[in-house]
Amino acid sequence: MDYTIKKVTTRDVKELQKISRLTFKETFGADNSAENMAEFLDKAYDEEKLLKEIKNPNSQFFFLLVDNKVAGYLKVNEADAQSEDVAKNALEVERIYLSKDYQHRGLGLVLIKLAEKIARENNKDNMWLGVWEHNLNAQKFYQKDGFKRISQHTFIVGDDPQTDYILLKSLTDEA
Repeated sequence: MDYTIKKVTTRDVKELQKISRLTFKETFGADNSAENMAEFLDKAYDEEKLLKEIKNPNSQFFFLLVDNKVAGYLKVNEADAQSEDVAKNALEVERIYLSKDYQHRGLGLVLIKLAEKIARENNKDNMWLGVWEHNLNAQKFYQKDGFKRISQHTFIVGDDPQTDYILLKSLTDEA
């Protein structure tokens, strides 16, 4: 499948908000109450919050475009932009989402390999991310790519505390 990667800028905030809300709701909407989902989407993907994240020099967003349409996106963090301190000299994959119409076509691998390329270009020793304990497909995907579960944390959706597994991939174990 032909695709293009585009770095997100502040001019893209509306499109980022749209794909963020769409993909999160597609992925987790059936497992959360409508009230909790609405509260989370309003808070997490507020336009001002997204602008602040885009402007952070230690964060980067990328759109994955198919036929000039945003199919998904990636957000990676370094240094103090990381949501928590998981490993030394690490890159966090904070968000990696594809719209349902584009899943199971190899595009998730494109995004995770983009994150790994960024990590390696910045001489990172590790990559890490959080994945919902009930998202078994994503867990298998990351495990296949070399991620290992090292811990867990609580992720709040509305007023519902949920468990995310913390997965780590060492970039120094490979020859």
